[in-house]
Amino acid sequence: MLNTRIAVIGSGSWASAIVKILLNNVEKLNWFIREPEIIENLQKHGRNPMYLSSVEFDVNRLNLFDDPEKAIEDVDVILFCIPSAFLHKTIGHINPKLLNNKYVVSAIKGIVPEYNAIIADYFKKHFGFNTENFVIVSGPSHAEEVAKERLTYLTVSTENKDAAELVSKLTSSRYIYTSVSHDIYGTEYAPVLKNIMAIASGICHSLGYGDNFQAVLISNSIKEIRDFIDSVHPFERDINNSVYLGDLLVTAYSQYSRNRMFGAMIGKGYSVKATQMEMQMVAEGYFSAKCIYELNKTFKVNMPIAEAVYKILYQNSPPAMEVEILAKKLK
Repeated sequence: MLNTRIAVIGSGSWASAIVKILLNNVEKLNWFIREPEIIENLQKHGRNPMYLSSVEFDVNRLNLFDDPEKAIEDVDVILFCIPSAFLHKTIGHINPKLLNNKYVVSAIKGIVPEYNAIIADYFKKHFGFNTENFVIVSGPSHAEEVAKERLTYLTVSTENKDAAELVSKLTSSRYIYTSVSHDIYGTEYAPVLKNIMAIASGICHSLGYGDNFQAVLISNSIKEIRDFIDSVHPFERDINNSVYLGDLLVTAYSQYSRNRMFGAMIGKGYSVKATQMEMQMVAEGYFSAKCIYELNKTFKVNMPIAEAVYKILYQNSPPAMEVEILAKKLK
């Protein structure tokens, strides 16, 4: 067991899966949970009743907090796992000094709407946090499969060699393999974009487009992702690595993908509001679609798939019409 003091901020499916992973390597950890009913259930039954309820936690190894500042006071590593749309509301008030001399780890795949920024830039702009101590954990990783201990590959991205080594050890286990990357911006933007592409995949599936079309859609999706992140942050990266292409594939095709599910409901004729109420989970791609659309006004990358999703979600353009127009642009 490692002696690292670590706090996890968040209580959803991925946060719960992260806690399960970390408890393979640390004796005890701090866990901030906003919902009092989750804290109460964990204390009584050792389970998160709302997310990954099949996972049983040893409550004696958890310090449960309802205040994020108290959870992070005396730790070395803070791992954030909150939907990006709610990140600023949850932690925007905390004292920046509490982040000093700590590694900040993001397992979030999205953009902070208030800043229209990826997580690394949010911490830099809002807290003045040194990105040298910032770490990203990403990869093709559905929480449901981690809960079942199915083999999963994660990528740890950071500029800091010591941070990379530590976070890799913290997140490795017999069913979690880790690798290290220095492409902070690429490994942040790629998951943001793949969620948008997964919404497109779900929409097309519900409209009756088959596997042949989906293959073309996803092939074009990885090109859009590559072109955008190359424009935002030129870097010698292999877009076919699992942290980019693999993450896109699992999100576009998997039964566990909430973004694909979100798109599928939109394709069936549900409104955005009705879809959000029905799912009761956050589809990051909905918020990302608008943020990327706004950001791309600066970079002017040709992104017909992302643009089609934006028009469907935010301009009430008919999905069938947008996909018909899109289909003529794909190759």
